[in-house]
Amino acid sequence: MINLKTKSDIEAMAESGQILAKALEAAEEAVKPGMTTERLNEIVEKVILREGAKPSCKNYQGFPACCCISPNNVVVHGIPSRSVVLKEGDIVSVDSGAYYKGFHSDAARTFAVGKISEEAKRLIEVTRACFFAGAKMAVDGNRVGDIGSAIQQMAEEAGYGVVRELVGHGVGRSLHESPDVPNFGRAGKGVRLTRGMVIAIEPMINMGAADVRFSKTDGWTVTTLDGSLSAHYENTVAITEDGPKILTLR
Repeated sequence: MINLKTKSDIEAMAESGQILAKALEAAEEAVKPGMTTERLNEIVEKVILREGAKPSCKNYQGFPACCCISPNNVVVHGIPSRSVVLKEGDIVSVDSGAYYKGFHSDAARTFAVGKISEEAKRLIEVTRACFFAGAKMAVDGNRVGDIGSAIQQMAEEAGYGVVRELVGHGVGRSLHESPDVPNFGRAGKGVRLTRGMVIAIEPMINMGAADVRFSKTDGWTVTTLDGSLSAHYENTVAITEDGPKILTLR
């Protein structure tokens, strides 16, 4: 069941989204070589709590932290740890959510740790561009496949793999709602988009092949099967009468 939001609901979600955007900006400013992923998690959580919100991800289905922090070949759902130390040349994605006034927001960014290679920089830039290509399709009357097709086309034209096993989703009073929003697909196919829908569009793009491996050790961490770098970029997007409204960008 798809839960449509009223204008006042979307306004509340925008407040949540701005808190989350501020927290992710704090992470971007702080990230540096020598920092643990646990410390990066603490920085994001501190901002979310200071702004009067609650971390959406913490204890969600048993996840132990405020953020999923995923360096290099970790696609998503990396568990923050004091034993994981970021080093010069790494890339790291930070995925988090904020719960405020009864609604969740969800967003992710991939950051450079110090100076990174041109190849890694291009992966981050293309992944971000894939999001905006998909978000342009998030208009009343289009279909979910229009979003996925736009993302897939841009990523594959750049020579990258598009993860299939993990997808975007609806967002609202629950962190994950219907519908699923894949980062691949055929234009004109899938669930029809309507005003009042709020969705998380989140390209997960691999420098190499699309295949991934799910950890049997911690039950969360997802890595690229071939060991290649992966980038993740996500925002919460409302479908309105005026077109797509990105709620998690300041």
